[in-house]
Amino acid sequence: MFILSPCAAGCGRPAISGSLLCAIHSADSTAESQRLGAHIAERRQIRDLSLTGLHFEGTDFSNRQFYGCNFSGAHFSMCLFTGAVMRMCFFDFTTLSFCDFSRGDLQFSSMAGATIRDSTFEGSELVNINFCGTFISDSTFNKTNLYNSRFVYSSIIRTDFIDCNLKRTNFINTRREEISFRSSNTAEAVFEMEEYR
Repeated sequence: MFILSPCAAGCGRPAISGSLLCAIHSADSTAESQRLGAHIAERRQIRDLSLTGLHFEGTDFSNRQFYGCNFSGAHFSMCLFTGAVMRMCFFDFTTLSFCDFSRGDLQFSSMAGATIRDSTFEGSELVNINFCGTFISDSTFNKTNLYNSRFVYSSIIRTDFIDCNLKRTNFINTRREEISFRSSNTAEAVFEMEEYR
């Protein structure tokens, strides 16, 4: 698991891996993003990295294996995570725009409070994922296994969950507009508190 080293500037935010400072106090956060992007590109397995608060645009993270990494508060635009494997990774309060997580295998991870726009998770394994409090729009989760994942208090707009495994997937107190659950097993999902017992 990544080590939470506090920023040397004393702000309380976690420092970026390989630095004493967080993204806000870094002299050049763009250079830090490039440095860590290159570090990831050189490896198939990535462990215990902290990329909190960094910005990545058009970066290819495809077919990498991430274990215990912290992406919290980062911004990803037009990034590829196609076929990525992730275990115990944190995307809390992250912004994902036009990102591709298709055919990914993400388990026991968190995207709580994230903003997800125009992104795809199609054909993925999203098992035991915390999506609580997320804002999701114009995205697709088609043909995805969402077993035991949680969308509690999330807003989900213009998003498709077609032909998904929704067994024990929790949608309690979600705002849902223009959603398609066609061919998914919604009877095994949880939409009301009474069903949870």
